[in-house]
Amino acid sequence: MGKRWRYKLLTCFAVAGLITFVAVLVFNRTPLPKKTPTPKELYDVISPSTYRFILNQPELCEKKSPFLVLMIPVTLKDTEARTAIRRTWGQDGLSPRVTVLHLFVIGQPAQSDPVLQEHLERESKEFGDIIQMDFVDSYHNLTIKTMMIMNWIATYCQGAWYAMKIDADIFLNVRYLVDYLLDQGESSRKDYICGSVISDAVPHRDTFNKWYISEDLYPDTWYPPYVSGAAYVFSTDLARKISWASRFVRPIPLEDVYVGLCLHILGVKPMYATTFLGLGNLFEMLARDLNRRGRSFPKNSEWGNRSALGDYLGYVLVRKYLLKDETVNIYLFTTQLLAV
Repeated sequence: MGKRWRYKLLTCFAVAGLITFVAVLVFNRTPLPKKTPTPKELYDVISPSTYRFILNQPELCEKKSPFLVLMIPVTLKDTEARTAIRRTWGQDGLSPRVTVLHLFVIGQPAQSDPVLQEHLERESKEFGDIIQMDFVDSYHNLTIKTMMIMNWIATYCQGAWYAMKIDADIFLNVRYLVDYLLDQGESSRKDYICGSVISDAVPHRDTFNKWYISEDLYPDTWYPPYVSGAAYVFSTDLARKISWASRFVRPIPLEDVYVGLCLHILGVKPMYATTFLGLGNLFEMLARDLNRRGRSFPKNSEWGNRSALGDYLGYVLVRKYLLKDETVNIYLFTTQLLAV
């Protein structure tokens, strides 16, 4: 093949590549929704000014200067879960490179329990890791709890680099996560949110479905991309921006979808957190792996007589992950599976 033909062929490939690139940019652009303020009576449901603190740690971040803050939604009665986390992945010093803090975020039960409340207040004095507000703690109020997390970060912890919303029934390899975030560089310090991204999801209209949402409450036929609410990491600047965007999003009980709607208002796309060579998502685990781990549950661990969840978390954290640099950093474990 002559030089002229090679030149023409290369030119064709270059032009085709440019056309493809432009087409991807054009067709993947999602127009930002119109910003129409939510009526006051609806916005008040999630407005921080609607609720007051019962227990708070307003000076914690100022004193500790954390790199990462783990915000863990729990309920008043989740005493064992809080104890297990404090003794395992919530303990101090797991990452020698930076400071990592954990905070438990709690509402109030529908029916008051003075005994548990008194115990919680003792916990708060002893550990200094409790945030409690006076909204009713329920599944349908998870959106309120999530927005209280965002508001707390925006108000009291803007100096931190990252925050993580993580459920209490999850095991977290803190050191690996910190190393992963440090490797992201300055580009992840702004408008950054990563986790298990759910795209092309549609509303469930079956009234018997756990995630049912009516057309009156959410008339659109699709959800914008969002991260699973079980665990996700975000740059702390997003906490303030999501709080602002919530003024234009009607409250819905699906808290992870709601955060996705706020991100859509902001024009921020959630990112997948991939493992080595991009072969998997750090926030996901295959069912067969989950089952295999469950079968290897240590009956007699070195962590003493604790709950099954506490024993397992301590065993995996110390024996399997912090002593070895594994590729995968986050596994989702349910308390039901581990309570054997």
